[in-house]
Amino acid sequence: MGANSILLANYVDGRLCAPRNGRYLDIFEPATGQVYAQCPDSDAADIDAAATAARRAFPAWATMPAGDRARLLDRIADLIEARLDEFVTAESRDSGKPLALARSLDIPRAIANLRFFAAAATQFSSESHAMGNEAINYTLRQPLGVVACISPWNLPLYLFTWKIAPALAAGNVVVAKPSEITPFTAWLFARACIDAGLPPGVLNIVHGRGPDAGQALTGHPGIKAISFTGSTRTGAAIAAVAAPKFRKLSLEMGGKNPTLVYADWDATAANWATIVRSAFSNQGQICLCGSRLLIQRPIYEKFKAAFVEKVQALRVDDPQESGCDIGAVVSGAHFDKVMGHIALARDEGGKVLCGGNAVKLDGRCAGGWFIAPTVIEGLDVRCRTNQEEIFGPVVTLTPFDDDDDAVALANATEYGLAASIWTTGLARAHRVAARLESGIVWINCWMRRDLRTPFGGVRNSGVGREGGIEAMRFFTEPKNICIQLD
Repeated sequence: MGANSILLANYVDGRLCAPRNGRYLDIFEPATGQVYAQCPDSDAADIDAAATAARRAFPAWATMPAGDRARLLDRIADLIEARLDEFVTAESRDSGKPLALARSLDIPRAIANLRFFAAAATQFSSESHAMGNEAINYTLRQPLGVVACISPWNLPLYLFTWKIAPALAAGNVVVAKPSEITPFTAWLFARACIDAGLPPGVLNIVHGRGPDAGQALTGHPGIKAISFTGSTRTGAAIAAVAAPKFRKLSLEMGGKNPTLVYADWDATAANWATIVRSAFSNQGQICLCGSRLLIQRPIYEKFKAAFVEKVQALRVDDPQESGCDIGAVVSGAHFDKVMGHIALARDEGGKVLCGGNAVKLDGRCAGGWFIAPTVIEGLDVRCRTNQEEIFGPVVTLTPFDDDDDAVALANATEYGLAASIWTTGLARAHRVAARLESGIVWINCWMRRDLRTPFGGVRNSGVGREGGIEAMRFFTEPKNICIQLD
């Protein structure tokens, strides 16, 4: 480890601590390709210690008044808000995303997650059902116990809090594993929890790789439920482990999302900006990005020319610099994967309209992992480029003729997470949205999120729903109690 590197720690039983095996992983800054920190390379011993601490903390946390749990979550949100610049800088450095994106999306949304579920803790109600004058039923929604929350690298703190906030609000205790690729803000979050006075063992954060820490966590006998966001392949592996033990599962996995643009769409500057953003935000490393643009044939050529011009104007730069639109992809391995997909698209007969190449920057970013935003046309709907999740700054353009054609193209993948429709025809928008096999459909917008609404996908994009009442229900077990009245 270099003299200026940062040494991260696990957070177990209310304390920051080293991994029991003494092993650490190098953490790279994507913009430079250089190691700047190390995080624990934890294994089953650390997971077991965390689960033991959580189990010990559960009775007191589960019976704590909801208002008291809410105040602690709000206190953590206050501390993150007070340290906003530190969290924003860390998130950008850790993941390669533009500083402006971390400031406008990632960290504010993490704060909002905590505040939203703090409020939900005090509003979560049970049901009652009277059987005339003979009996009454009421339903208790009780916390599960020790739950596992596993979050990905693309929106590190945003999705980390999206999971742990409802789990804690509902009265559970948590063992969380953030991605070992982007662990920095989870470590900062642990420090905020200590400063906020969160009781020891209520939240435990164990860093490490999937094959060691991740598998130990999902297979631990003390875990009652698993909430996971990540790849479909990893989600399938987790489901195979959890199913024989009948654990509750929430899996939010991949996407190959269509953006449908009709000839009558409202081509304002703001709408153009949103469509470009929906394709390339966070270097295309958001599960909700629209990586397949389906354009109605009468406007296809005109749309293509204007879209490519706007994409070429995006600025690929050091993510710490103001004015950066496209930062670095998250790792060297992911850089190679995305570049491999671009080569595959060419082999499949695709025509690269812009991008398609690595970008070399000067100065501190000379060794960074930058890829020019790439637009490709001329590919069959069933080719690998249009079927596999690339998760990078790469989109394809495909023309369609009518509603039936658009729906067939949009549904022609194994995924079903999100879609967006751009049209001024409201009746058409409703008809088409109902036919899309997708958990989320945006009409004339993208990434507008109300935290009260259910979030999740269908088919290979996931199982279960997160958000609002859905999350609170997932993290509780309903118990019906029937009282005879006569």
